[in-house]
Amino acid sequence: MKIKVSELIVKYMERMGIDAIFGMPGAHILPIYDALYDSGIQAILAKHEQGAAFMAGGYAKSSGKVSACIATAGPGATNLITGITNAYADKQPVLVVTGEAPTYIFGKGGLQESSGEGGSFDQVALFRHITRYSKTVERTDYLSQVLIQASKALLSSNPGPVLLSIPFNVQSELVDEDVLDELTIRPDPTPTPQDNRILDIFCKQLLSARQPVIIAGYGAIRSGAQQVVTELSHLLQIPVASSLKGKGIVNEQSPLSLGSLGVTSSGNAYKYIVEKSDLLIILGAGFNERTSYLWDQSLLGNRSIIQIDSDPHQLEKVFEAELTICGDIKAVLNALLDRLQQHVKEDGNSTDAVGKITHLKASSNGDYAIFKSGFSLAEAFFSKLAEQFRENTRVFDDNIIFAQNFYDVSSRNHYYPNSGISSLGHAIPAAIGAQFTQQRPTFAILGDGGFQMCCMEIMTAVNYNKPLNIVMFNNGTMGLIRKNQHQLYQQRFINCDFINPDYNRLAQSFGINYKQVTTLADLDNLFEDYDMEQAINLIDITIDKDAFPNYSSKR
Repeated sequence: MKIKVSELIVKYMERMGIDAIFGMPGAHILPIYDALYDSGIQAILAKHEQGAAFMAGGYAKSSGKVSACIATAGPGATNLITGITNAYADKQPVLVVTGEAPTYIFGKGGLQESSGEGGSFDQVALFRHITRYSKTVERTDYLSQVLIQASKALLSSNPGPVLLSIPFNVQSELVDEDVLDELTIRPDPTPTPQDNRILDIFCKQLLSARQPVIIAGYGAIRSGAQQVVTELSHLLQIPVASSLKGKGIVNEQSPLSLGSLGVTSSGNAYKYIVEKSDLLIILGAGFNERTSYLWDQSLLGNRSIIQIDSDPHQLEKVFEAELTICGDIKAVLNALLDRLQQHVKEDGNSTDAVGKITHLKASSNGDYAIFKSGFSLAEAFFSKLAEQFRENTRVFDDNIIFAQNFYDVSSRNHYYPNSGISSLGHAIPAAIGAQFTQQRPTFAILGDGGFQMCCMEIMTAVNYNKPLNIVMFNNGTMGLIRKNQHQLYQQRFINCDFINPDYNRLAQSFGINYKQVTTLADLDNLFEDYDMEQAINLIDITIDKDAFPNYSSKR
């Protein structure tokens, strides 16, 4: 049967399991919107295309499924770029569908033309380095091959965004619906565990180490390895540190948790590794600038390293390892556990890791504390958040530094820091996107500067009745910039301070709840007085613009 290309693209998305698409319509993409009208896919109208891209990323992070966003040609597409770059950095499978001017006016200066012809800008070229696959579909005779390549990139074990740019006239051309039957739409098979020889080496090195430490990153969470990492930690009494994006890989209230590793963290993990460890088992952590303390050699030097990652490009990217394993982290650790069970029963492996961690924390005397004073409200809020919401909760965090130090993430909760490209204005739309998967208590954490980049998307939550808790740290300044100008530029403050609107009235205009927090007493009944599961709340927490965290950015 012959159907329009626009209908075929929508049916393709349905086959990919996409049930929501975030975006804004425009003339060049209306044929696909018209096809969405009769589909099972919910079209979500965002307030800005950047918000739509962040929503798609939040949906993908929360669900583990392919998500989608849609925009018209030209400015619609260019507005997506920051959000899609964020998805690319986080390896999120986001299908981007954009319109394009009709092919018969390519090069003639058509309205919003972005074909790259006749002096127009090249839309696909802009996306080429922030997508795993990008294509302008100018003809229908190779459409099946385009969709095959798109599927491979989206369903890869290391996925990323895909762009399909479809000219207006091509969207209305007729093709055989049977094109879809030519597609093989299935995820990459889970990599099989490594051969016995590699696993034997891993097992031997682990059992011979005196003070091993696990460092787990986002790759371990993407693999679904939370339970097996916890089992390995408990079996051999191995302390676990995480990267920022790996928070929650084990329950951070566990006595074997060292918390988050990184230049903006408390330093307990760093101190334990440097002073005590002789073997590091690195699971899905890329050791970026933040985690590696600007690639501090004392962190990794003079100790053995075993690295496991599903992405071969991450192996030994910034350090040498005695043993590297490219494969699914969960599968490799499960195979390792099968071997270790018998060895532990025979040899009785045990350490006093818990005692050493307890002693380290008790004796630190605040030497590594990032916050000396002035942040009691932030600390109290995250303490109450962990206490009141122990499971089934999502936290999307643009602020990062407070949660990294004050929020003990349960392995039954989900913490999503915006550390991909650290783009302000991410938390609110990403959290909204997540609420279109399975609805659950969800928090968006950000500063007042970032809030003003994305607050219009609150109306998207209102329009679709999606509950959300927005926690805004309010100090009337761009906090990181002011801190750097204080520490590195002799307090020559420029373009960091600003005047805020009346947030109470702003919340009223949105039709949402508002709570201002200026004292610890204001926090006492916050979680009891406000419905944080079914309502939309703006929680405005005042902090001091001249209280700075105790670390140096060095640039």
